Amino acid sequence: MTNQLDKKSQAWSALFSEPMSELVKRYTSSVFFDKRLWQADIAGSLAHAEMLGHQGIISAHDLADIQRGMAQIHSEIESGAFEWKLDLEDVHLNIEARLTQLVGVAGKRLHTGRSRNDQVATDVRLWLRGEIDLIIELLSALQKAMVDAAADHTETILPGFTHLQVAQPVSFAHHLLAYVEMFARDAERMADVRRRTNRLPLGSAALAGTGYPLDRERVARTLGMVDADGVAQVCHNSLDAVSDRDFAMEFTAAASICMVHVSRLSEELILWMSQNFGFIQLADRFTTGSSIMPQKKNPDVPELARGKTGRVVGHLMGLITLMKGQPLAYNKDNQEDKEPLFDTVDTLKDTLRIFAEMMGGITVNASAMQAAARRGYATATDLADYLVKKGLPFRDAHEVVAHAVKTAQGLGLDLADLPLETLQTFNSAVQADVFECLSLQGSLAARNTLGGTAPQRVLAEIARHRNRLD
Repeated sequence: MTNQLDKKSQAWSALFSEPMSELVKRYTSSVFFDKRLWQADIAGSLAHAEMLGHQGIISAHDLADIQRGMAQIHSEIESGAFEWKLDLEDVHLNIEARLTQLVGVAGKRLHTGRSRNDQVATDVRLWLRGEIDLIIELLSALQKAMVDAAADHTETILPGFTHLQVAQPVSFAHHLLAYVEMFARDAERMADVRRRTNRLPLGSAALAGTGYPLDRERVARTLGMVDADGVAQVCHNSLDAVSDRDFAMEFTAAASICMVHVSRLSEELILWMSQNFGFIQLADRFTTGSSIMPQKKNPDVPELARGKTGRVVGHLMGLITLMKGQPLAYNKDNQEDKEPLFDTVDTLKDTLRIFAEMMGGITVNASAMQAAARRGYATATDLADYLVKKGLPFRDAHEVVAHAVKTAQGLGLDLADLPLETLQTFNSAVQADVFECLSLQGSLAARNTLGGTAPQRVLAEIARHRNRLD
């Protein structure tokens, strides 16, 4: 009797002569992580049932029973009263079993014309679509926070670096807006991934399609799987539809790139906060202390985000490796797509949420930034440009300025601190107006081309970003 009950709990029980072992149940079960797909599973099932009713494949009475039962299941899961059973393996069988318990034979008819293969592919796509929408909103919030911070610092001078050596002065606002550009591209990538995610596999059944007269486009429209013109988007090859996980890999790739941008920003925040730089302070709520050194204030949030980037990139590698050896069509390997995908979504959302708040609470030490820019001969290129405007070829001007920098280094002075007479020994074309270009402010103002760091240009970019993000 026990064996019979165990076998009946499985969707394929009639073929098997013994129940699944407890070890295999635990090994193959996914219900305790894929249950987060429950809303997508119910939505997909209701759309499928409505279509079956419209096509006359199930009766209106059966459809009404399914809708009533699903409403109760939705309420039970939301309230925490729903019992998730390991024996039923996954979210799909748990919901279907409870539906059949509630409405009887109508619940058994719901699976007509579909398989768990196309069902799970649909559920993951529906769930991921909603998560992408939220991630795009979070990216927008982060960009807005950084644009607002930039608006306060269009004339705050920061040393720009190449090779981590002082190169040329930029404004702190210009530097922040570089990351706004990165996160804007991340949002574009996410929107593009969403478009390919938002296609319907349901109705492909196990792998070959079905003999029932399904209206797959109707289901797609019901679920909002349509393009910008309202045209239903369905997967056109049943073999590909049930086995495709490109959308999961593509999302994780876009998430990895986004986390790389977060990691680069984190590295700069960590450097800037160190005593050797002293450019910024993070708000205390984003830092921790030391258990032994009372003077320490550690940038744990950026450090952890830098570490979590490796975690997300690892998930991308895992998904690519998961898919690389699979023949068509569906294979049980694909159960392993969910945990890395779920964790990638959770990690990215949490990171974006905390960074949007953290970037709005940075305290800037403008004098330390300016002093660092002066130490690195950041206006050397400006002196070369000045000489070019006086008629020297750039390569000759470059050599002249190298000698001037060497002299300034020997004297322990900045270029702007050298007397005019000393500067004129390097080239007779130098006049008193040279000091305008040797000032940090003059260097900033001179870069007034599109994309440059001049305050006027940066203000225009801030306005453009605000208009784009509103």
